[in-house]
Amino acid sequence: MMNTILTDEAVATIKHKLVHNLKRLKTAVKWVIFSILSGVLVGMIGIAFYLGMAYVTGMRFAHPWLILLLPAGGVVIVWLYHIFKDEHDEGTNLVLSAIQSGRRIPLRMAPLIFLSTLITHLFGGSAGREGAALQLGGSIGNSLGRLFRFDEKDQHIMIMCGMSAAFSALFGTPMAAAIFSMEVVSVGIMHYSALLPCVISALTAHGLALHFHIMPPFYEIHELPPFTIGSAATISLLAILCALVSILFCVALHGCEHLYRRFITNEYLRIFTGGCIIVLLTALVGNQHYNGAGVETISRCFDGSIAPEAFLLKIVFTALTLAAGYKGGEIVPTLFIGASFGCLFGGWLGFSPSLCTAVGMTAVFCGVTNCPITSLLISFELFGLEGMPYFLLAIALSYMLSGYHGLYRSQKIMYSKFKTNYINKQTQ
Repeated sequence: MMNTILTDEAVATIKHKLVHNLKRLKTAVKWVIFSILSGVLVGMIGIAFYLGMAYVTGMRFAHPWLILLLPAGGVVIVWLYHIFKDEHDEGTNLVLSAIQSGRRIPLRMAPLIFLSTLITHLFGGSAGREGAALQLGGSIGNSLGRLFRFDEKDQHIMIMCGMSAAFSALFGTPMAAAIFSMEVVSVGIMHYSALLPCVISALTAHGLALHFHIMPPFYEIHELPPFTIGSAATISLLAILCALVSILFCVALHGCEHLYRRFITNEYLRIFTGGCIIVLLTALVGNQHYNGAGVETISRCFDGSIAPEAFLLKIVFTALTLAAGYKGGEIVPTLFIGASFGCLFGGWLGFSPSLCTAVGMTAVFCGVTNCPITSLLISFELFGLEGMPYFLLAIALSYMLSGYHGLYRSQKIMYSKFKTNYINKQTQ
C-alpha cells in the first residue's frame, strides 16, 4: 500500500515538473520570437537612423556655413514637439522611468527623436546618437509590448529589448548593448529575466547592421606596457582624474539646464539663444571639432594629436547644446571627453597615449553612466582583450569615486558604492 502511495506521489511530482518545464520552454520560445522581432524592427530603424546621421554629418562637413542655421533648427525642433503635443519631453529619463514604474512611452517619441537628432547634427549641435537610440528602441519596444498585450513586467522587458537592439545597431557593440539596458536602470539590481531577450535582440540588430555593411568601430592601442605596479599606479591616477572629469560633465550638463530654465522660460527663445551661443563659440574656437558627435576626433586621440583644452571645450559645447533643448545623446560626447583627456594625460606623462586614451574613454563612460559591467564589455569590443587589467582597474576606481552623479536623473543607485547598504537614491 505504501509503495502504491509513493508511486502516486512520484507520478504527481513528475507531472508537476513536466508542467513547469513546459511553461519555461513556452516562455523561452516566446521571448526568442519576440526578441528576434524586436531586433529586426528596431535594428532596421536604427540602421536608417545611422545612415541618416552619416548623411547629415557629411552635409555639415561639406557645407560648414550650416552652423549659422543652428538657432533656426532649434526652433523647428521645439515646434515639432509642440505639434505632436510632447512639449514636456523627458527623453531617456522617461524610458528609464517606464521600466521602473510602468509609465507609458508614447510611440510618437520615435519619429520625434529621429528627426530632431538629425536636425541637431545637420546644423552643428554638440550631441551624440546613442541617447536617441535608447529613446527610439524604448519607444518601439514599449509599443510592441502593448500591441501584443503583454503584462506590465513583460512590457518592461520589451523596452529593454528595444534599447539593446538600437544601441547594438548604431554602435556595433552587442555585448555592451545587451547588458547596458539591464544595468543602467537600477544600478546594483539587474533583471536577469531580460538577459536572453536582450542578448537575442542585440545580436539580431548587430547582424542586420553588418549585413548593410555598417562596421563596428575598433581602435588600436599602439603601445601596451606590461602590467606592473608602476603602470597600475599610473592608470589608477588617470582613473581618479577621469572620475572627477565625469562629475564635472554631469554637473555642467545639469547646471546649464537649470540656468537655461531659470532665466529663459520660453522654450523657443531658450533653444534659439542656445543655438546662438554655440554659433558664437564655434566662431571663437575657429573650427568645428567640437560640433556634432566628434567620432573623427576620437580617432585622432589615438595618434596623440589633440588640443590640450579639447575635453573642456567638448564639455562646454555638449552641455550648452543639450541643456538648451537640442536632441541627441551624451554617450559619444562622453567618449570624446574621456579620449581627449586620456590622450592629454598620456602625453604629459609619456605613458602610452593610446592606452590612456582607451582607458579614459571607458573610465569616464563608467563615471557618467554608473555601469561598470557595460563599461568593461565595451572596452573589450572597442579595444580588444589585451588591455583588460588596465580597463578593469580604471573602471572599478572610476565607478566608486564618481559618487552618485549621473547623466540620467531617473537612474537609481540601489546599493551604496562604499558599503553594502541599500540606499535606493536617484543620481545627482
